[in-house]
Amino acid sequence: MPLGFAPFGIYPLTILGVAGLFALFEDAAPREAAKRGFAFGAGTFLAGTYWLYISIHIFGQAPVALAVFLMLALVSIMGAYLALMGFVAKRWLGVDNGTLRWLILLPALWVLVEWLRGFLFSGFPWLSLGYSQTDSALGGWAPLFGVYGVSAAAAVTGGALLAVIRGEFRARLTAVVVAAALWGGGYWAQGQAWTRASGESLQVSLVQGAVSQDLKWARDQLVPTMDLYRKLTLENLSSDLVIWPEAAIPALLHSVQDYLLEVFEQARARGSAIMLGMLRQDPVTEEYENSLLVLGDQPQVYTKRHLVPFGEYFPVPGFVREWMRLMSLPYSDTAPGDPRQPTLKVANQQIAATICYEDAFGAEQLVFLPDATLLVNVSNDAWFGDSIAPHQHLQISRMRAKEVGRYLLRSTNTGISAVIDERGKVLARAPQFETYVLTAAAQPFEGSTPYARVGNWAIVGASTLILLLGFVQARRERP
Repeated sequence: MPLGFAPFGIYPLTILGVAGLFALFEDAAPREAAKRGFAFGAGTFLAGTYWLYISIHIFGQAPVALAVFLMLALVSIMGAYLALMGFVAKRWLGVDNGTLRWLILLPALWVLVEWLRGFLFSGFPWLSLGYSQTDSALGGWAPLFGVYGVSAAAAVTGGALLAVIRGEFRARLTAVVVAAALWGGGYWAQGQAWTRASGESLQVSLVQGAVSQDLKWARDQLVPTMDLYRKLTLENLSSDLVIWPEAAIPALLHSVQDYLLEVFEQARARGSAIMLGMLRQDPVTEEYENSLLVLGDQPQVYTKRHLVPFGEYFPVPGFVREWMRLMSLPYSDTAPGDPRQPTLKVANQQIAATICYEDAFGAEQLVFLPDATLLVNVSNDAWFGDSIAPHQHLQISRMRAKEVGRYLLRSTNTGISAVIDERGKVLARAPQFETYVLTAAAQPFEGSTPYARVGNWAIVGASTLILLLGFVQARRERP
């Protein structure tokens, strides 16, 4: 399954994987189906998110045992979702009609389970099936139904493959027609203009400092890092907008105010606007905040809303937090921002901002639309080293752009910085692990895609209704 996602991009493998899982459920009792679902899910996430060990142990400096425990705990939770899927499929949705089961019920159950894991217990929507289809014709459904709609199309295709292999003639014919309609409809949707260009394009420069995570917070790196970002910025003040990555300067905002004021004054004199990731400390509550700051006569701030559990906040009892402090591990929580923050007004544009991991939660960005004309994500994927995680993260950002029909500007510390157009195509990207300034044109857009208007409710509501009807049908067949 992970080979279907970036950086490998062999997207037919995820469809084949879905067909294989559906086949594994066929001859299994509910408990056995749960076991098989768990093995499938845990194996997928162990191979697809092994980079958690890199961030927790190598860069987070947690003990090996703790890093392995946290990684396997997440892998087990992800496996539990597909265990639940297997149990429900065999316990309550065991209809006799194979076509109904493979093409409708199991894909609907897949979507609902995937949606649940995207928000329960803070959510972990990584490796949602739809992301694997970013470059296939099925990705064309993203502006209509979002990533879960693309997941539904891929799951139905997997069910159709199983029907062709195992079904009778009528089931095979139905499967071929349904799959052709999905792929043909996706291809058609890709060619539609769901939003429209708004005004002239602007020149943007994304500054990638490439400061490795093991050096970033060393005391002797503060001044060199400040000098680096100032130099790279001053060399690119011909751009309308310059964007620094998440926590670009390894210091709290109040301690580098004079430095930022100097940079702002020079940028204003040249007509450039600057956005930069910074950590702040509230002077009243003394809580830390992960923020995106707009330098200006009236500074604007966006504060990260969706925080990373065990990275930016720690849902643990007090005695565990005390142990973490004694072990010199991070133990202080970062405060989340208001869920309904306004767009940032920069360079005559309305910016929908996200910081790092939170751009994996597409529905949470819809609060900025249709006002936003551009999307901006600042990140620090240096936490994952030279692994597949930054490539997966870029693919997620591409899906965000496709869903709402907007350019997305992605500025990261060590890569992958990129300019993504309204169809999810990467127009320009910076090389990883190199100090680089990516300069390109970005076209603002206006209007709303169907997904931007409705969000996930259309596909989730349809899936829920299908499962209810499937439950009723199964009860009729087997009282």
